[in-house]
Amino acid sequence: MADFMRARSSSQKEERMTEIKKAADAQFAEKPYHMITLTTIAEQLSWSRANLYKYVTTKEEIFLELTREKWDTYFTALRSAFPPGCGYSPEVASEVWAGILNADNGHLKYSAILPSIIETNVAIEKLAAFKKFFHQQTDAFTELLHLNFGFSQEKAYEIFMTIHYQAVGLYGYCNAGPLVEKALRMAEVNLIIPDFRERMKEFIHMNLLFAIENPVFL
Repeated sequence: MADFMRARSSSQKEERMTEIKKAADAQFAEKPYHMITLTTIAEQLSWSRANLYKYVTTKEEIFLELTREKWDTYFTALRSAFPPGCGYSPEVASEVWAGILNADNGHLKYSAILPSIIETNVAIEKLAAFKKFFHQQTDAFTELLHLNFGFSQEKAYEIFMTIHYQAVGLYGYCNAGPLVEKALRMAEVNLIIPDFRERMKEFIHMNLLFAIENPVFL
């Protein structure tokens, strides 16, 4: 096992957390969530489990931080793509938005287990900080939707969350794991997997167009 040096400064602690998150993220790309443990993360880092406990208490703590990072990347891309006064038509907006979802969908995989798994085993202070971050970022982007398309910010929030949950479900359907694929073959079920980007483009366009053309529902 490699020598472990406990972090002393804030920057060193941040470096350790970056290492921990990188190891957990790499494992989540290769195996189901339930197969990842603090032990497997510690082993990948060549640390003892006791050393890992100096920085995190639960596996979910790590994944909550990873979820925040994935969402931050997504929000940054959205704000950059939809500046005030961009003048996009619903067709262009749906193309741009679907392209972002397709190119950087890391937050979708994490969001699929966020409410039912990750959020159930973290300190309340950490969860409150995550919720504050999420809603501040959501408000910032829905304000851009409000400015660019004219519907209320409340309606913009509804559209944003509707698109998000559709994307989470569709992404999971389009990216079934090896066990599911094996089960489908055993059951002799031949599913036609849709194109994620095209389906999301259609769905986003439908929601934007309806909101613009039906102000009575705003």
